[in-house]
Amino acid sequence: MKNSFFPLYVTNFFGTLNDNFLKTLASFTVIGWIADERVKSIAMGVTAGALVLPYILCSPLADRLTVLWSKRKIVRIAKWAELPIMAVAIAGFILKSPWLVIGAVLLMGLQSSLYSPAKYALIRDIGGEERISTGMGGMEGVSFLGVLMGTVAGSVISYFKSEVLSYGCLIGFAALGLLASYTIRAKEEFNRSIHAVNPLRYLRRVYRMANRYDGLNAVIFTLSTFWWGAAMLQMGLLVYGETGLGLSETETGALLCAAAVGIVLGQVVAGFVDKRRFLLGSVLLTGWIAAALLAVLYFVPMSPICFAAVLGILAFDLGFFKLPFDAEIQKVVKGPKLNTILSYFNQVSFLFMLVSSGCYALISYLAGPKAFLFLIAVVFLIVPFLFIFSYRSVLLCLGRWIFARRYNVTVDGLDVLEDIKANNSTVLVLPNHPAMVDPMLVGVTFWKTPLKPLSDESFFKAGIVAPRVLKTLGAVPVPDLRKNRSRAGASIARGLGDIVKNTLKDGGNVIFYPSGHIQTESEREDIGTRQLAHNICGDLPPKIRVIGVRTRGLWGSIWSRKNRTTSPAFVPTFIKSVLLWFFWSPFVRRRRVKMHIEDITSSVVEWSKLPRLEFNAKLNDWYNKA
Repeated sequence: MKNSFFPLYVTNFFGTLNDNFLKTLASFTVIGWIADERVKSIAMGVTAGALVLPYILCSPLADRLTVLWSKRKIVRIAKWAELPIMAVAIAGFILKSPWLVIGAVLLMGLQSSLYSPAKYALIRDIGGEERISTGMGGMEGVSFLGVLMGTVAGSVISYFKSEVLSYGCLIGFAALGLLASYTIRAKEEFNRSIHAVNPLRYLRRVYRMANRYDGLNAVIFTLSTFWWGAAMLQMGLLVYGETGLGLSETETGALLCAAAVGIVLGQVVAGFVDKRRFLLGSVLLTGWIAAALLAVLYFVPMSPICFAAVLGILAFDLGFFKLPFDAEIQKVVKGPKLNTILSYFNQVSFLFMLVSSGCYALISYLAGPKAFLFLIAVVFLIVPFLFIFSYRSVLLCLGRWIFARRYNVTVDGLDVLEDIKANNSTVLVLPNHPAMVDPMLVGVTFWKTPLKPLSDESFFKAGIVAPRVLKTLGAVPVPDLRKNRSRAGASIARGLGDIVKNTLKDGGNVIFYPSGHIQTESEREDIGTRQLAHNICGDLPPKIRVIGVRTRGLWGSIWSRKNRTTSPAFVPTFIKSVLLWFFWSPFVRRRRVKMHIEDITSSVVEWSKLPRLEFNAKLNDWYNKA
C-alpha cells in the first residue's frame, strides 16, 4: 500500500501558516510603530530579511543533519523547537519590543531552514518516482494555502488588535504542526555524504556538484528568480495596498489572498498537468504572460477590485511557471544527493529573496511604491528566455514547436524511440546530412533522449546564438579534417573516435554525421573516405545500439547546397530564416520532410568487418535507399 502525502501536507501547512502569520503580524506591528512612509519600506525589508537570512547561512547545516538523523526525526525536532520560538515572539509583542519580535522572526527562519530540505526530500520517499509531480503540486499548494491563511489571519488580527487571539494562534499552529509530524510514514533513503558547513565553501562545492547534472543550475537559478519576484511582490503589496490603493490592513490581506489563491490553484493544477505533458517546455509562455500582466498592473490605472482580479490571474500563471521547476529537481537528482541539492537550492533561493529585500527598499525609495511591479515585469521578460538556452530538453521542446510551423515532418520508426526510452538504452545515432538544418530537426525528434552532437568547431565561434545552443546541447567541437589533410588530421580523427567511445561507455548518447558535411547533390549522401564511423562501429562498446536516420525533403532549402559551391553561411542564413518564419511561412505550405529511423546495430557491426571504403559504400547505400 502506498504511503499518503496527507500527514506531510498537514505538517507543512501549519509550518508555513505560522511562518507567515508571525511575519505578517510582525510587519504590520513594525509599520504601526513607524511614522515615516519611506522608513516603513526599509523596516519591511528588514523583517522579511530576518526570515530568509538563516536559509543562506544554515542550509549547509540542514544538509549535515540529514546524515545524523532520519528526515522524519529532523521534522519532529524542528516542530518541537517552534514552541519556545513562539514564546519569544509573544514576549516581544507584550513588551512592544520591535527587536525582540524581529528576533523571533529570525529564529523562526532558522527553524524552517533546518528542516526544509528534509520535508521536501520526503516527497519522493513517500510517493516514489512516479508521484513526484503530484506530490510537489500538493506540497506547494498547501504551502501557498498556508501563506494565504497566515497572511490573511495576521492582517485581520492585526487590524482588530486581538492580543489573546494572536498569542493563541501562534502556540496553537505550532502544536498542531507538531502533532501532524508524528503521523508521517515514509521509506527513507538515507544521506551518507558529508559536506562543509561553512556557507561560502558549501555554496561553491555544491554548485560544482549541481553542474554535473546538465542544466540543473539553470533550473535552480531560474526558480530562485521566481522566489525573488514573489518576495518582492509580497513586500510591495503590503505597502502599496495602503499607500497606492487606499486599502485598510484587512483589505490588503484580501488583496494578498487573491495572489495566494491563484498560486495555490496554479500549483495544484500544474501538478496534474505535468504528469501528462512536459510543462517545463512552456516556461517562455508562462514567464512572458507574467511579465505582460505585471506591466498591466503597473501602467493601467484600475480599481482595487480590478487590481485584485488581474493579480489573481497573474498568481495562477506563476503557479504554472513554478511547479515544473520544483518537480524537475526531484526528477533529475536521484538518491541521497537530493538532500544536498535541496539544501543548496534553499541557500540560493533565499539569497535571492534577501537580495529582493534590498531591491524593494531601493526601488521604492527611488521610484515610489509601485515601481516594484515594473522591475519584476522586466525580470520575467528576460529570465525565461535565458533559461531556454541553458536547458537542453526545454530548448529542444521549443524547437519542436518552432520547426513545426515551417516543416511538416513525417517520422517513420517512432517505435524505436519509444523502445529506447523504455529500456533506457545508450545509443549512437548516425544520420545522413542533407542540409544544415537537419541536425536541428533530428535533435527535436530525439528531444527525450539527450544526444551529444559532434559539431564543426567553426560553429562555436559563429555569433552568439549558435555557441550558446551548442554548449547547452553538450556538443563536442570537431576540427575540419578537410583543412587537416595530414598526419595531424588522422590523429584528430583517432582522438574523436576515443571521445565517442568513452562517452558511450559512460552511458552518454552520441550523434554524429559519418559524411561530416552536407550533401553536395540532390538526395545523395557521400561519406567519401571518412573513417570515424568505421572505426567506432568496428570497436563498439557492449550493449550500444546504433540508430540510423534517413532524412528526405530538405534539398532546395535555404540551408542546403542547392545552386551553391559551398555550405551556406550560418549567421546570414539564420537571420533570413527568422524573417521568413515570421513574414512568409504563415502564408505558404510547410515544407514536407520525411524521416526514417531504424535500429541498424547488427548491420553496421557486420559491415565494419569490411575495409573502410566498402563500409562507407554500404552505409551510403542505406542512406540513399529510395
